[in-house]
Amino acid sequence: MEKPDTSVNAPTKQGFVKGLGLLDATTLVMGSMIGSGIFIVSADVARQVQSPGLLIICWLVAAMLTIVAALSYGELAAAMPHAGGQYVYLREAFGRLWAFLFGWTMFVVIQTGTIAAVAVAFAKYTGVFLPGVSASNYLIGSGKLGLTTQQLLAIVIVLVLTFVNTRGIRTGAIVQNVFTVAKVFSLLGLAGLGFLLGRNPTAIAANFHDFWRGASWSWSVVALVGTAMVGPLFASDAWNNVTFTAGEVRNPKRDLPLSLGLGTGVVSGLFIACNFVYLSVLTLPQIQTAPEDRVATAVVTVMFGAVASKIMAAAIMVSTFGCVNGLILSGARVYHTMAHDNLFFRRAGELNPKTHAPDFALYIQCGWTILLTLSGQYGDLLDYVIFAVLLFYILTIGGLFRLRHTRPDMERPYRAVGYPVLPALYIVVAGLIEVLLLVNKPAFTVRGLILVLLGVPVYFLWRRKEGSTT
Repeated sequence: MEKPDTSVNAPTKQGFVKGLGLLDATTLVMGSMIGSGIFIVSADVARQVQSPGLLIICWLVAAMLTIVAALSYGELAAAMPHAGGQYVYLREAFGRLWAFLFGWTMFVVIQTGTIAAVAVAFAKYTGVFLPGVSASNYLIGSGKLGLTTQQLLAIVIVLVLTFVNTRGIRTGAIVQNVFTVAKVFSLLGLAGLGFLLGRNPTAIAANFHDFWRGASWSWSVVALVGTAMVGPLFASDAWNNVTFTAGEVRNPKRDLPLSLGLGTGVVSGLFIACNFVYLSVLTLPQIQTAPEDRVATAVVTVMFGAVASKIMAAAIMVSTFGCVNGLILSGARVYHTMAHDNLFFRRAGELNPKTHAPDFALYIQCGWTILLTLSGQYGDLLDYVIFAVLLFYILTIGGLFRLRHTRPDMERPYRAVGYPVLPALYIVVAGLIEVLLLVNKPAFTVRGLILVLLGVPVYFLWRRKEGSTT
């Protein structure tokens, strides 16, 4: 293991503007979490667990893990409020190699692949209003060598939002605030109207009178739930993106822990409420067989009829647009910090002297995202790295323990709630999920691990290229 750095760079000294308040940071947490997952993931989870109660358990455990992790990250964020967030925490706890592997995986697929996938989801639902926008409508070529109208719109969205974020942190934050508020109200509307207007006596009797069907509380059920957790965890992911922008938060020692706790708590509550609505409106078989897994659309169809597809398409377009903006805004800050460690293209460490935005980092992120969009392979890659995403969360929370031991005198304006029990519980539960994924889905997990490990030779090649002695 490398010797950890004993100094922390403060990218704010390089020109970042502290333009984010508590509202901005909280909407970044919430907006990055709410994409399209909550509208579709429950269908696949229901097919795996075959039980209304276990469906809810999956979302409850995902909420618990997400909130505990966010509260643990709050201590690290308040102690090291610098651009790059999680990258910095890993660097300070375990050294540059582990930090680089996180940044490498972020750039290669986690951040860019998610941006591509969510942008394509936006374009897909735009097709409800503009039928010409379709995965089968080719402008050039055909198959994997072609360009569809759906891909083109996704690329345009990525380009537009990248340009918006080159205008400065306040411009990106305003877009984020507007769209996050809109999609939070969309989820509130779905939950509220579902409980008030959509309650279906048949579904309620079928789902809640036999809530724990198939749940024998054996090891096989635990393994089943652990494997099915992938969907809810992925739908709840990206809350950590606010830490990447820590160098631009006005009062990071207070606002970062607050935004992490408030954002993950509110969104997790909304996700659980939506799943209770699904079970109150649709029977479990209807959830499992929802067309194209669009559970939320099936629920709204019960309430409003044929117009439901347009209502949900509009809601998902708002949700995905805001999500893409948040991911673009925050991801570039990681590459900026890597560049200052001589572990990424040097120009990524520069800021626009007028807007104080990391233009080159934003554009190189944009370019790779566009290539992934054109390749159509981002979906497969995202499946592969779910294991890696959880691995980095476990490692970062492990860093909380390590830094408490190696740097006890570090200023900690906020200390993780429930330390050491809750962070340790996260590591145990998330570690169990990782083991279950290795056993039950080796095709995905092994490839994801290989993708991460490919960063090891890249790291040493990059150090050699830069002549680094760190």
